[in-house]
This record gives sequence, structure tokens and C-alpha cells, in this order.
Amino acid sequence: MSLASTPSLRSQQHPLIRQLADTIEAAWHKHLDLSPYHLPAELGYVEGRLEGEKLTIENRCYQTPQFRKMHLELAKVGTMLDILHCVMFPRPEYDIPMFGCDLVGGRGQISAAIADLSPLSQRTLPEAYNSALSALPAPNFSQPRELPEWGEIFSEFCIFVRPGSPEEETLFLSRVRDFLDIHCTRAIASHPASPEQVLKIIAGQHNYCTKQQQNDKTRRVLEKAFGSDWAENYMTTVLFDLPN
Repeated sequence: MSLASTPSLRSQQHPLIRQLADTIEAAWHKHLDLSPYHLPAELGYVEGRLEGEKLTIENRCYQTPQFRKMHLELAKVGTMLDILHCVMFPRPEYDIPMFGCDLVGGRGQISAAIADLSPLSQRTLPEAYNSALSALPAPNFSQPRELPEWGEIFSEFCIFVRPGSPEEETLFLSRVRDFLDIHCTRAIASHPASPEQVLKIIAGQHNYCTKQQQNDKTRRVLEKAFGSDWAENYMTTVLFDLPN
């Protein structure tokens, strides 16, 4: 199928954000049968002002038989802030984790890099994921960061760091590629869940999204640029919408 060309915003962002966006989309194209997921037209590309600087947001969304929504967001605030945000929302019929990844940078430096495969229905990852992730070499980052108070949604394999060198940026990129390869191949091999499991999976997605919506930094940026009503709508319909 024909998909849109690479967005122009990507070329203006920190090199690690460009590389990670390309890595994510390459993994999706390699492993999954993608079709478009349609956001409201006014939310696909958004421009605003934040503290006198231009704020630009570009969203790409896809869906597959296993994932109800795969969201890649790129955002830029003048020369102050570069952001990548990505979440893969499984369909409730599949008992597989939530892939989430964020990069935040400014003035040429990445200040925060986080990636995880977060468990949903049982608060622990499925055994196939545990085995594959445990087999990866332990990553060694010089500047680990502390998870937020609501960080209990993340797995033991979560990486949250400030990359301290180009080598650590490459290591983070490689680990995200590993996460995606494991996730996509395990998702394709997974079987539909029982009705009882589906209810637990939906509850797990609700918990994940509710906790993520507590991210005050994201909400404050959106409120300053677009107002509280718009920010609430964007947080709950684009960034972390709940399954039906």
C-alpha cells in the first residue's frame, strides 16, 4: 500500500529523534500489515505558539490485525524542544504488552529517553516476552533517570536514561529496535484471548492510559499553547485514548 512520505518536521529535529522515527517505522513496515488509522483531520498536523516560539506537532497513525492504533508523534518548539512520542495499543483480543517510547531533547541534547514493553492483564509480561527480553545483553547507561510516581505501569526491562554519549544514543536506538522486533514477531504469533482475558486487557489499557495522562509536563505544554480544553481533548483522544 502507499503511505505518506517522510514528514518535513523530522528533518529539523535532533538526529537521534530522526533515527528513532525511521527505526520505528522500518520495524512496522518489516513485520506488520499496516493500514491507516484516521485521526480527526485537524489533529494530524497542528501549529501553535508557546512562549513566543512556534510549536509544531505531526502525527502518524496506523492499525493492524493485532494493534488497534500505532501512534507516532513528532513535536518541535522553536529551537527549545524536540519530542518523539510513540505508543502501540494492542487490540483487546490480544494479551500482549504496550510498547511505549519517548525522546525529549533541547538545544542539541537529549535529556530523556524512555522505552518499554509494559504488561497489561497480569502486571507481568507473557513468558515468551520475558524469555526474549531476558536473553538480551544488559544495557549499561551512565545516567539512568528515576521513573515518575505513576511508573509502576512499566516493566523491569524499562529503560529511562539521559544518553551521555553518541555511543549511548546508539545503544538506546539498538535496544528500541530489539523491543520492536520482539514485540512485532510475538504479536503476530499470539492467539486471541478468552472473553475473561479481554476484560482484564481492557482494564490494563485503561490503567496504562490513565496513568500516562498524569504526565503533568506534557499537559502543561499543551495547555500553554492551546488551552486546557484542547489539551484535555488531545491527551484523551490522540495520545492515550481508551479502548471501547
